[in-house]
Amino acid sequence: MPTSSVTPDELARVAVFADLPAPTLQWLADHGARRIFAPDETIVQPGDEAEYMMALLRGGIQFYGQRNGQREPGFRVEAGQVTGVLPYSRLRVMQRQGVALGETEAFMLHRNQFPELEQVSPELVQRLVGLMSDRARLEARTQERDEKLRALGKLSAGLAHELNNPAAAIMRAAENLATLLHAKPALLLEFVRHCPSPETLQALADLATGPVAATPPTQSALARADAEDELADWLETQGIADGYQLAGGLLDAGLTLNRLEPVVADLPEAARPAALSWLEGQLTTRRLVLDVQEAGSRITTLVANVKTYSHMDRGSNFAPLDVHDGLESTLNIMSYCLREEKITLTRDYAPTLPPVSGQVSSLNQVWTNLLDNAIDALPPGGQITVRTRLEGEFVRVFIIDDGPGIPPEVLPHIMEPFYTTKPAGEGTGLGLDIALRIVEQHGGRLEVQSEPGRTEFGVWLPVMGRS
Repeated sequence: MPTSSVTPDELARVAVFADLPAPTLQWLADHGARRIFAPDETIVQPGDEAEYMMALLRGGIQFYGQRNGQREPGFRVEAGQVTGVLPYSRLRVMQRQGVALGETEAFMLHRNQFPELEQVSPELVQRLVGLMSDRARLEARTQERDEKLRALGKLSAGLAHELNNPAAAIMRAAENLATLLHAKPALLLEFVRHCPSPETLQALADLATGPVAATPPTQSALARADAEDELADWLETQGIADGYQLAGGLLDAGLTLNRLEPVVADLPEAARPAALSWLEGQLTTRRLVLDVQEAGSRITTLVANVKTYSHMDRGSNFAPLDVHDGLESTLNIMSYCLREEKITLTRDYAPTLPPVSGQVSSLNQVWTNLLDNAIDALPPGGQITVRTRLEGEFVRVFIIDDGPGIPPEVLPHIMEPFYTTKPAGEGTGLGLDIALRIVEQHGGRLEVQSEPGRTEFGVWLPVMGRS
């Protein structure tokens, strides 16, 4: 990285330095230096100390971010533009990798020179501060969009997993139903061929049409195994070649040996295998139908949660909202993330809450950001409590986790934009800033308390009509 001096004329070609007095340009030339970078040379790395203001004289810099271990292109700085650290900037550590686009020359001014620069040229400092504000706004919009896309990616993955389970259950049930329905006519024909009495047919029909639970009766594993062995042995005495094929299905329907024996005893012996097979198939069919209904209901609930979460049926204006509805849709959407990390979720809701005035999608983003932070902070097996209370004229929502807590030196800065404790490239430092701005837009406030073993984020939202 060769260095050399730079002339005032060269600096004047940089947009933010244009029209500056000659003494100011000379001061810059005297206190900074030219650095030359080879094509594709890395100029800055995530985690590097933010030391220099860089004005590009030739070439350019492509900045890259990191997401899931992959390098992704970010913004680009061309010749005539300024990047790096600027006066009054809070930037201390570089968050992105910067790579030279072709042979690149940059004027470098160390941040230690900024106090003197402020005395030499308040006008230039004002321009640089304006440039920093514009850059911060652009970066905030970009990062906010990225935060939303990241959240959408997480939620989409969880939603796909949640939808896959009931969809797979429906497919399995449909395959089993097809097999059972294919066998039913032959079994029925074999059964009635032996001319059972109408009374016996009615008794068998009563067993087939009795209540069927969606889940088998609760038993210990040992008791279930004993009952299955006993029933399988008895079924084999009735002419069933493999009693275990039917024993499980009959027991799942609540039919024990005591209930089956009286009905089967009145059947012609030759009709018993077909009758018992038909009965088990009929009961299993009904239970599979319940499985399909339950899985379909789960899909319907998930779609309703997505609709509530994304407020597809509402405009973007403020409207009366039930905080519990938003929390529940968010928790249901994020349930896969909670299960994946083996996190225990406790709901501690107030019995009733008055409505608040707000935007569904915005408040749901607050709940998403707070829950996502809590999940990230917890080791597997941690616990999150979601609590709601009515306090005076405010609805309060608490997101509490039992993680390691936020260090005291970090806590005062935790909601500052771009402040993050995550490794460089892994966090934007905007999640809590976005949540704070949304809550303030709703006339509320966001607070945090933390100590080892307990971190509590509390949201205050004014009751509708009382703000």
